[in-house]
Amino acid sequence: MGRINLTRIYTRVGDDGNTHLGDMSRVPKTDPRIEAYGTVDELNAQVGAAVALAQLPESYRAILEQIQNDLFDLGADLCLPPGSREGKLAVQPEQTERLEQLCDEFNERLEPLTSFVLPGGSQASSLLHLCRTVCRRAERRALAVEEVNPEALRYLNRLSDLFFILARAANSGQEVTWSPGGSQAGEA
Repeated sequence: MGRINLTRIYTRVGDDGNTHLGDMSRVPKTDPRIEAYGTVDELNAQVGAAVALAQLPESYRAILEQIQNDLFDLGADLCLPPGSREGKLAVQPEQTERLEQLCDEFNERLEPLTSFVLPGGSQASSLLHLCRTVCRRAERRALAVEEVNPEALRYLNRLSDLFFILARAANSGQEVTWSPGGSQAGEA
């Protein structure tokens, strides 16, 4: 892929509430496609916060940095309307398969679940749970995009699974689980 040169950050062309898609067509900033790749951008920032703020093992850091790059690929994929994707960057099955391998690798180290997990525990786990929830929102937004690349949807689905598994692993078996009705009157 070619290099990108950004010489000026502001352009003023979005001041009217519209923006360009990858094919240079203009749409409102509220368009489902913009909502989808904007949420992917938010997810990428959340992953960056996890990398910067959490005490993560180096293996996690490398995985999350690769995911950040994948999320830029995903944004590039989502910014192209139907009919303009030929020969352009798109999420590939190999990227989703890599996530599946990571899910399997990390999940086999964990004890089986006996209840739903409450988001939290360690700082790393909490930040990874935030990544998971933003990823689920990105998936919902991508579902609203006309003729979305099906692999993009599979990627987001697996990615949220991986965030869940990594969040569990980050708690080293000390995760907090749901106690149904445990906070209702008389249950404490």
